[in-house]
Amino acid sequence: MSKALQEDSIFHHVHPYEPFIPKGTKKLIVGTLPPPRFTTGALKEGDVDFCYGSRDGQLWPILNAIFELDLCFETTTEAVKQRKRFLIDRGIGISDIIASAKREKIDASDLGMQDIELRDLVAILKQYPSIDTLLFTGGNSKNGPEYLFRRLLKTYGISLELLSSKVPRIHRFVLPNTSREIKTVSLTAPSGAANRAVGSLAAFKEMKQQFPEKTTVDFRIMQYRPFF
Repeated sequence: MSKALQEDSIFHHVHPYEPFIPKGTKKLIVGTLPPPRFTTGALKEGDVDFCYGSRDGQLWPILNAIFELDLCFETTTEAVKQRKRFLIDRGIGISDIIASAKREKIDASDLGMQDIELRDLVAILKQYPSIDTLLFTGGNSKNGPEYLFRRLLKTYGISLELLSSKVPRIHRFVLPNTSREIKTVSLTAPSGAANRAVGSLAAFKEMKQQFPEKTTVDFRIMQYRPFF
């Protein structure tokens, strides 16, 4: 059965991947949904059939540069295996916060999502006691990962406590019915759509003044490095 349902011109955007959380995971990458073509299986040449595998996405190029991984960027089993080996070796997991959503327009815009069904990340954290950090691939803008996580936390009667207002913003919260503290880091989204926001950041402008040849990807590499 297809993972996508088309009813009355509404696209049912179902997350195509189960959470990938290796044993001993300490950091959990949390985004929203991959582009709709990953749900329908109509991948483009250069896509990798795994989390954040879009050929247009920047997360894996960023991690490839930080850790000098020599990753393949192609639609092959080996490309998937490379990414899973890296995550296992580094104690990093991936569990996007959205299980499914509906769209009138079939695109990858977070703003276009309706009737969002969330994964219960709080329950997932309880299942994996080694996790101490959530790395959001986006901030608190509407339907972004931090925004949706805050919505989930409200159902538990808890909220995020701000630790640092400097981008990337850092928060913390205590897992319900435990003394376990979890830190969250809201990274600048690794997508081309976020480049305008990057260009407006004072830190990016400062970097460009010193190093005119640097790009928005270079800025993200600099931003992401301390947290991975």
